[in-house]
Amino acid sequence: MLIAANKAVSIDYTLTNDAGEVIDSSAGGAPLVYLQGAGNIIPGLEKALEGKAVGEELKVSVEPEDAYGEYAAELVSTLSRSMFEGVDELEVGMQFHASAPDGQMQIVTIRDLDGDDVTVDGNHPLAGQRLTFQVKIIDIRDASQEEIAHGHVHGEGGHHH
Repeated sequence: MLIAANKAVSIDYTLTNDAGEVIDSSAGGAPLVYLQGAGNIIPGLEKALEGKAVGEELKVSVEPEDAYGEYAAELVSTLSRSMFEGVDELEVGMQFHASAPDGQMQIVTIRDLDGDDVTVDGNHPLAGQRLTFQVKIIDIRDASQEEIAHGHVHGEGGHHH
């Protein structure tokens, strides 16, 4: 069986940046399980895995536009500390849900604190970076009708309702 749309795929992976630093890995844990064709993983990796078989190993470099997008300076803004009412202690790295300019919810990360000025960044932490995945395909199976309808894999390594 080959990886194709509506297949539940299990992979072991290690993700590194251009400096070779490990950003994320399934090593020592359960494989990542996703539904091919449902946008569960970044587009560049999903495209590279299409047509592969169990046991295959590959190294995939994904450019920002096929990963988390280019870094957008307009997603960085400085807010007043009073906007964080109810939060006693603000720290660099904290994340909050906020309304994006288009009305959608987005996650912003505190990048800097300077007196009453709080600099937040709405970019994904990996935006603007080329990502390299070392991947081994562990399992491929037909997804259930329920998984296809929900757009994600259920059960072990997948989504739990």
